[in-house]
Amino acid sequence: MKALKRVICEYFKIDKKRENFEISNVVMDSKKVQKNSLFFAINSGNDYVQEALDKEASLVICDNSDIKDARVLKVKNSIEIMQELAKIYRERLKIRVVGVTGSEGKTTTKDLVYSVLKEKFRTYKSEGNYNNQIGLPFSILQLRECDEIAILEMGMSSLGEIDRLAQISRPDYAIITNIGDSHLEYLKNRENVFKAKTELLKYIDKKCCIVYGDDFYLKNIDNVIKVGFGKENSYILANLVEEYKKTEFCLNDEIYTIALNGIHNVINSSFSVVIGKLLGMNYSEIKKGLQSAEITKMRFEKIEKKGNIYINDAYNASPESMKAALRTFNTLPTNRKKVVILGDMLEMGENENRFHKEILNFMKEYNFYRVFVFGERMKRALDELGDVEIEYFENKNRLKERLQSEVDLIILLKGSRGMRLEEII
Repeated sequence: MKALKRVICEYFKIDKKRENFEISNVVMDSKKVQKNSLFFAINSGNDYVQEALDKEASLVICDNSDIKDARVLKVKNSIEIMQELAKIYRERLKIRVVGVTGSEGKTTTKDLVYSVLKEKFRTYKSEGNYNNQIGLPFSILQLRECDEIAILEMGMSSLGEIDRLAQISRPDYAIITNIGDSHLEYLKNRENVFKAKTELLKYIDKKCCIVYGDDFYLKNIDNVIKVGFGKENSYILANLVEEYKKTEFCLNDEIYTIALNGIHNVINSSFSVVIGKLLGMNYSEIKKGLQSAEITKMRFEKIEKKGNIYINDAYNASPESMKAALRTFNTLPTNRKKVVILGDMLEMGENENRFHKEILNFMKEYNFYRVFVFGERMKRALDELGDVEIEYFENKNRLKERLQSEVDLIILLKGSRGMRLEEII
């Protein structure tokens, strides 16, 4: 990582006599430090500066340590320095950046775009959901000089955060998946979510921005590329055919197949097709990339265990993603009895009770074999609705026992990250 070393030497004005170090990797976790690591001591990471030095880290950047060592660079704020170094490093690299944001589907879209673009380019994608003020700059610092394209997820919880991430990453292309009800605890309404998500538009050419054109808010943005089912979109989706382990769809009369279920994942896949086309890829390359896509765990992940199939969609939840999961689960071709387990949706703000009741009412459209709920917000909504067909569990072990009494079930788990519904599996 010679380019990163040069950035650090220039930024910290490191004397040429001290430039005889190498950087093999960049880490924030002291357990991952190896010889020649650059270790960022973030928050409690300051307690592990000596451990990093003992493991032969080449440099340690910290903001709360009194350890005296030539390898230790003490700064006022480690996070801000990481952001500044990432910004400079991104400017030095000859790389194109794809920024992915939206209320739902960011990680899956990032995975799909990566799968397509790697068919032609040396491509990097940010890990997991490394999409915030720490995760995004950390992801940029992982890049190598040989990388041609970086796909970076961009998340936020308040106004101004996407703006800062765009300043650091300077995306050449952008995808906005949708505008939903995530983070209403902080942003209060969808209008503010829209303002927050579209902060990145001033940093890119709108002709390089792809949005879901059927979204109530996004469809009114001028000069962007719109994808959706409506005839007014630039790229039109049609003819969905869903099977248990795959879905086929048409985009502008070209047929694609994905090893995923659900209309929402067809939409996510269409973004990757358009990015591929913008970057000069042909139909066969894009099609092959989609077919081989590997999605981050806990996104409608199918797990077989003790005679039952669990669909682990428990990474996160909002009203839109809950409804999408329930629709997909309802239409999933299978002969098994369908059981739904829903956990609380967190960070929903002052209208959280209304949102939970809305989801429980929404489920009445479907004829699921069993519906179980977990969490105090779900219980409050259930008590107010007085629905005797839905069972509430205050204990996950009791819920496990309930499931063990039957086999040949297919079970959907959906809830916010804090509910950790995957523990039931």
